[in-house]
Amino acid sequence: MFNNKELFKTVFKEKLVSCLGKSIEEASPGDVYKMLGTLIREFIGREWAETNQAYKVQQEKQVYYFSMEFLIGRLLGNNLLNLGMLETVRDGLLDLGWNLEEIEEQEPDAGLGNGGLGRLAACFLDSLASLGYAGHGCGIRYKYGLFEQKIVDGHQVELPDDWLQKGNVWEECREDKRIEVCFWGRVEVSEENGRTVFNSVDYEKIWAVPYDVPIIGYGDLHVNTLRLWSAESAVEPSKMRMEGQNSYYKFLDYTRSAESISEFLYPDDSGYEGKLLRLKQQYFLCSAGLQSVLRTFEKLGLPYLELPHKVAVHINDTHPTLVIPELMRILIDERGFGWDEAWEITSRTVSYTNHTLMGEALEKWPVNMVRELLPRVYMIIEEINKRFCGMLLERYPERQDLVSRMAIIEGDQVKMAHLAILGSYSVNGVAQLHTELLKSDVMKPFYELYPERFNNKTNGITHRRWLMHANPKLSHLISESIGTDWIKHPHQLLRLESFKNDPAFLDQIMRIKRGNKLRLAAYIQQKQGIAVDPDSIFDVQVKRLHAYKRQLMNILHVMHLYNDIKDHPSQERVPRTFIFGAKAAPGYYLAKSIIKLINVVADVVNSDPQMDGKLKVLFLENYSVSLAEKIIPAANVSEQISTAGKEASGTGNMKFMMNGALTIGTLDGANVEMHDMLGDENMFLFGLRSEEVVNYYKYGGYLAREVYNRDPRIKRVMDQLMSPGPFCCHEREFGMIYQSILDHNDEFFVLRDFAGYAETQAAIDQAYLNAQSWASKSVVNIAHAGHFSSDCTINRYARDIWHIRRVGPLLEV
Repeated sequence: MFNNKELFKTVFKEKLVSCLGKSIEEASPGDVYKMLGTLIREFIGREWAETNQAYKVQQEKQVYYFSMEFLIGRLLGNNLLNLGMLETVRDGLLDLGWNLEEIEEQEPDAGLGNGGLGRLAACFLDSLASLGYAGHGCGIRYKYGLFEQKIVDGHQVELPDDWLQKGNVWEECREDKRIEVCFWGRVEVSEENGRTVFNSVDYEKIWAVPYDVPIIGYGDLHVNTLRLWSAESAVEPSKMRMEGQNSYYKFLDYTRSAESISEFLYPDDSGYEGKLLRLKQQYFLCSAGLQSVLRTFEKLGLPYLELPHKVAVHINDTHPTLVIPELMRILIDERGFGWDEAWEITSRTVSYTNHTLMGEALEKWPVNMVRELLPRVYMIIEEINKRFCGMLLERYPERQDLVSRMAIIEGDQVKMAHLAILGSYSVNGVAQLHTELLKSDVMKPFYELYPERFNNKTNGITHRRWLMHANPKLSHLISESIGTDWIKHPHQLLRLESFKNDPAFLDQIMRIKRGNKLRLAAYIQQKQGIAVDPDSIFDVQVKRLHAYKRQLMNILHVMHLYNDIKDHPSQERVPRTFIFGAKAAPGYYLAKSIIKLINVVADVVNSDPQMDGKLKVLFLENYSVSLAEKIIPAANVSEQISTAGKEASGTGNMKFMMNGALTIGTLDGANVEMHDMLGDENMFLFGLRSEEVVNYYKYGGYLAREVYNRDPRIKRVMDQLMSPGPFCCHEREFGMIYQSILDHNDEFFVLRDFAGYAETQAAIDQAYLNAQSWASKSVVNIAHAGHFSSDCTINRYARDIWHIRRVGPLLEV
């Protein structure tokens, strides 16, 4: 695009004048961002078209990754990095009087996701394009993200996340490729030429309009597509049937109903209307996405029996499970296939990733809701269930219990995970422990019936965003030390281990870490007016707020540290800065109470002069991808303390590891595999093992009140939640937290693991005093982090699940 910065400056200034009628002196930061994005979009347009043409001509199998979330973050810096123009543009802008980091701040985080599931999908898209695979994303273009979080008087307050307010420079609307999606109505059954025909009538039609976002691969300019669907009215006011004075209002109601489908990420589903909207969103994604995929396939001119050889449809968790009955509907009703042929095609095309071990997170939908909203789809689900249950009864006549345990429809519920497993040729977990627990517990009867379908694919992260872009000085040091092959082959990071005892290298590692801490400290000072000590331990827990992730244990320990400092003010301490960042679901009141507690503790600690130089606590509001890119490179300690057996994998643990933070954690999710590589000496483990947790759930034997009465540290902090004092302004302010632990017997074993956690935190203090040793452990963590690159994960998906190959050079087309 630009051979040098002088060419860039010339082209950029001309673009400002021709598009905005402004000189560089008149331009605002928003103008500069918009023009940079426009230049990149124009530049990669040809490669985007050529990539799609290469896929069509070479007829390689293509992957379509269906996900309700794509947490892509900001794209400007990442795109410049992948195009190899980051330094040229940074230097050119500096000559023109602009700082690239300031320009990047003009881009809102795309409101397309919430947590690890969406961030994983984004990393996978980056790796698919960078490795040259034909792989695309399929999602929803939400007008509003989850919410913008503000902290007011310690409470989480949710504001609309209007991320599209100023448009999206990266997207291209494909109005000509819009697709019809239908809801409600009824099914008429008839016979034609000896064949049963199903016709949907009296349905409500809406348009799904695609907006395409280019996904730019690193280096070789493969450009894949993230297709996001926006819901729009399919009825023009002038053509709507008039019914007296009510016609105008009926049209408005219909339009609002249609557009609401793509309005909010995760609408509140605590009531019937919210649940119905969530189900609408899921079918909208599945129907529009599948119809688009089949349009592309049909251009190949191949028979539909070839679909599994040319198309892989992957569903990211159960949210897109309706692709299975929807593909059956299209094949049977619109393409004329019989049931057996349609099922053969469908079950060889779809694959499924499970993301949870928690029963309450396994999706279920009310039968009546599905039947009324999607009458033909429900008929197909019902038939799948009928045939499956009949097979079970025939094969295992003595195992009547299997039918109720494995049925897709049980009572008044449709179990989406069961449908996903039954209609997929591959079912994978996202960490070794998670997959083993799926097979041995959560989905045991399905594993016994279909053992060949189950496999593990441990999650991964893209090292380009989370190391090269987020931590450029560390990235440069790595390249100076071991060359640049690691960028394309992240396992090469293992070569860093030879530097773990090199004093000069370790000194550079420590200087880079301190620089990142100074950068974060400046951000905290600017945003919250709180000065933090860059020489203190930055102990970080940033992730979605949920009871099983145990932010509560972390803040209870902070309360204990405060108490201990007050009791022994003259005792020497290793300074600590505890940093939290998390959003709680709006209706999750326990989680919101924990956020309030964290902020109350922060106010108490940070206003107490006795804590100076010893303890600080921060809650950074509105946690996001762009904020994570500031926090993670600065962290010394990574908190991965979920109850063992509850976290499917985690990807935050990998990002911290890649940036040299040391983990304090349980043997949960991917922490297990990290420990296999790092050993006890390079991370800090504590707490129950997953099998111990399972035994407690099955056989009992744990009483939280016994621990409370036995450990005076625990009793003190728990009592401080309820009695007026430093952390409680009025009696029972944190009664919900107190009850969840003592009245409901501590479901996630916070008190059971507290002593081990406190002991391990004390060990961290001692380890941090030896700076060279700490830096050496940090290097070992970075060296082994290449194992968790999403490039490696995607290569395993490509080989074992999707059976796809890299597409050859575009010049051959």
